[in-house]
Amino acid sequence: MQKKILWIGLAFVLASSLRGNAQIAKTDSTYKKWFIGSSFFMLGNFSKVNNPEYVQLNVGYRITAKDVVSFEFKRSIYSWPIGIPFGPSFDAPGENYPGHARILAPTLGYQRFWWKGVYTSIHALNAFEKYMDENRKKVGNGYTLYLNFHMGYQFKFFKNRFFFEPALGCSYWPVRANVPESFKLVEKKWPNYFIQPGLHFGFNF
Repeated sequence: MQKKILWIGLAFVLASSLRGNAQIAKTDSTYKKWFIGSSFFMLGNFSKVNNPEYVQLNVGYRITAKDVVSFEFKRSIYSWPIGIPFGPSFDAPGENYPGHARILAPTLGYQRFWWKGVYTSIHALNAFEKYMDENRKKVGNGYTLYLNFHMGYQFKFFKNRFFFEPALGCSYWPVRANVPESFKLVEKKWPNYFIQPGLHFGFNF
């Protein structure tokens, strides 16, 4: 009796799975599993002032039509406390670090689509930091865990091959370790979060 119930349950699960896949195929014949992409923030590398030397590469996999996991790799430098909000203090003289920090940041992400192109996402960014003084001499290594939350909309182009995802996000860092004292003095008056846009783009395959 128990085996019979088990087989009936497995058959139901299999039928549900096949029906779900059929519905996905019916509603979106261009549905792709994988994508690669980056961020339009890389355009900041054309700046002649405070060039971030920003590099980002995204690789993602769609578990379902609505659930996406991704791996991102980011590299950049920054010379101002990351908690300074957009406004008069952002990039203002006297607010900068006594040098700069260079980060390498492997990132894991999860994205959920709710209705059409509307989505929310969370990314855990592991930033391994190297701190340099004004003479470009290394003064320490640090680590920061950033949790990035976004809400946005995905626009698709050219038969859904390409996409663009403008979003509004919040970056929050609950863990920040081994920051040199000279850098702490500058950033201590700012919060450990930052409201920022998201500008991802990519190619589905």
